[in-house]
Amino acid sequence: MESRLPEPTADAQTASLQLTQVISDEIRTQGGWISFARYWELALYTPGLGYYAGGTQKFGSAAEGGDFVTAPELTPLFGQALANQVAQITAASAPVVLEAGAGSGKLAADLLLALDALGQTPERYLILELSGELRARQQATIAQLAPTLLDRVTWLDALPEQFSGCVVGNEVLDAMPVHRLHWSEEGLLETGVALDPHNAFIQQDMPVSAALQAAVADIEVPVGYRGEVGLAAQAWMAEWGRRIVQGGMVLIDYGLPRRELYHPQRNGGTVRCHYQHRSHDDPYWWPGLSDITAHVDFTAVAEAGFAAGLEVLGYTNQYAFLMNCGIGELLARRQREDSPASAVKASGALQLLMSPNEMGELFKVIALGKGIAAPLLGFTRGDRTHTL
Repeated sequence: MESRLPEPTADAQTASLQLTQVISDEIRTQGGWISFARYWELALYTPGLGYYAGGTQKFGSAAEGGDFVTAPELTPLFGQALANQVAQITAASAPVVLEAGAGSGKLAADLLLALDALGQTPERYLILELSGELRARQQATIAQLAPTLLDRVTWLDALPEQFSGCVVGNEVLDAMPVHRLHWSEEGLLETGVALDPHNAFIQQDMPVSAALQAAVADIEVPVGYRGEVGLAAQAWMAEWGRRIVQGGMVLIDYGLPRRELYHPQRNGGTVRCHYQHRSHDDPYWWPGLSDITAHVDFTAVAEAGFAAGLEVLGYTNQYAFLMNCGIGELLARRQREDSPASAVKASGALQLLMSPNEMGELFKVIALGKGIAAPLLGFTRGDRTHTL
């Protein structure tokens, strides 16, 4: 991604200024300071104004007006390979799939079609999505690509009370708010957001809460280190641990085990923003117009799930997972059956998904579950659970 940022349109700037006023008002209401996690939540999810709650295009190429492209948009081979893993979990639990944060709806359509082709069509395909704009896009995408299966899809506003089947989350955890921390000489501080005399957003350290202090007690970093902790992702995993009766979760995201994530070379943290296929590190630049993400602490995810009753069923990089799920065979079939141009396009997309210099190593896959006895297909080779 390029670092130079294009000037937002006049309408986009107007929406951002409205959101800026909402956030500023909350800072004043809260005594002049809010946590970065709360700023993140407001910037992304304020109704009608936040990044995921407004009406702007998020997913897709630059030509389509999107800010980034996820794996399902690159090639249907991703969803087809993932379907082999999903099918194993639903066969061992219940024929129900729940996708958290379904983005453009492309992965849902690909999974529905692939599971149908495998003879394991889910009785229900649930989508947990809070954005009304994204729900509409997801429905349109599924209606276009998998019209005969649309009647199996239901949208949810909240986690189900109980669930059996397979939960899928592609780039969900990285979008959950994080708290920023400063391990200073005076002790642990939380870096939040305040206002300067000109009402611009500035970072400001404050004493950390006892709960946050306890949450990072196992993290060892040098004095002066700045990083973040994803309490929202841990809480989300704990909720699933209480709600899953039988089944598994397959979560795909970029991140690292704890000891790698909090390496001295990552002093400053991993918060990054994405705008029109440019990456930048200023979450206060035109609030609401950029996506905000942070690397996932997969050790914390595993610990939170385990503490809530889930078993860690596997952890590896995206390359190993997709290879184990048969993506090489799927590509070979495409090359035999499709036009040369289509086969070349699929090969190029697969290179991006699998290359160790691209998504193949950056992205990891973790599976957790309850009542799943058989070893999971996606982790038969290259399992890294021991590194968590």
